[in-house]
Amino acid sequence: MDRTTPLSTTPTNPKIENAAQTAHKVVDTVADKTTAQVDRLSGSAHRAVDKTAGAATQAADWASTFPDQAMEAKTRLTDAVCTTIRERPIATVASALVLGFILGRIGRL
Repeated sequence: MDRTTPLSTTPTNPKIENAAQTAHKVVDTVADKTTAQVDRLSGSAHRAVDKTAGAATQAADWASTFPDQAMEAKTRLTDAVCTTIRERPIATVASALVLGFILGRIGRL
């Protein structure tokens, strides 16, 4: 239905008709402006969601490297300890005995 045509076919007062047409134009103008605002806000919301999703992806990628880094550190530490034990077996056993004796004494207190 065209908004500029009267709702009924009966003749109406021209002032009322003009007021109705003006009201229709105002409603259309407000609707157009509101649509533009909603579109702008929608675009802003989409950009914010995209930024958040990107940041979350980066954080997840960063966090997913922790297990690999932990395994590398464990491997390096194990290799270093094994190398030290092989190079100085007597010193290693003596150190372990002394440390065990000290911890045993502390445990009795």
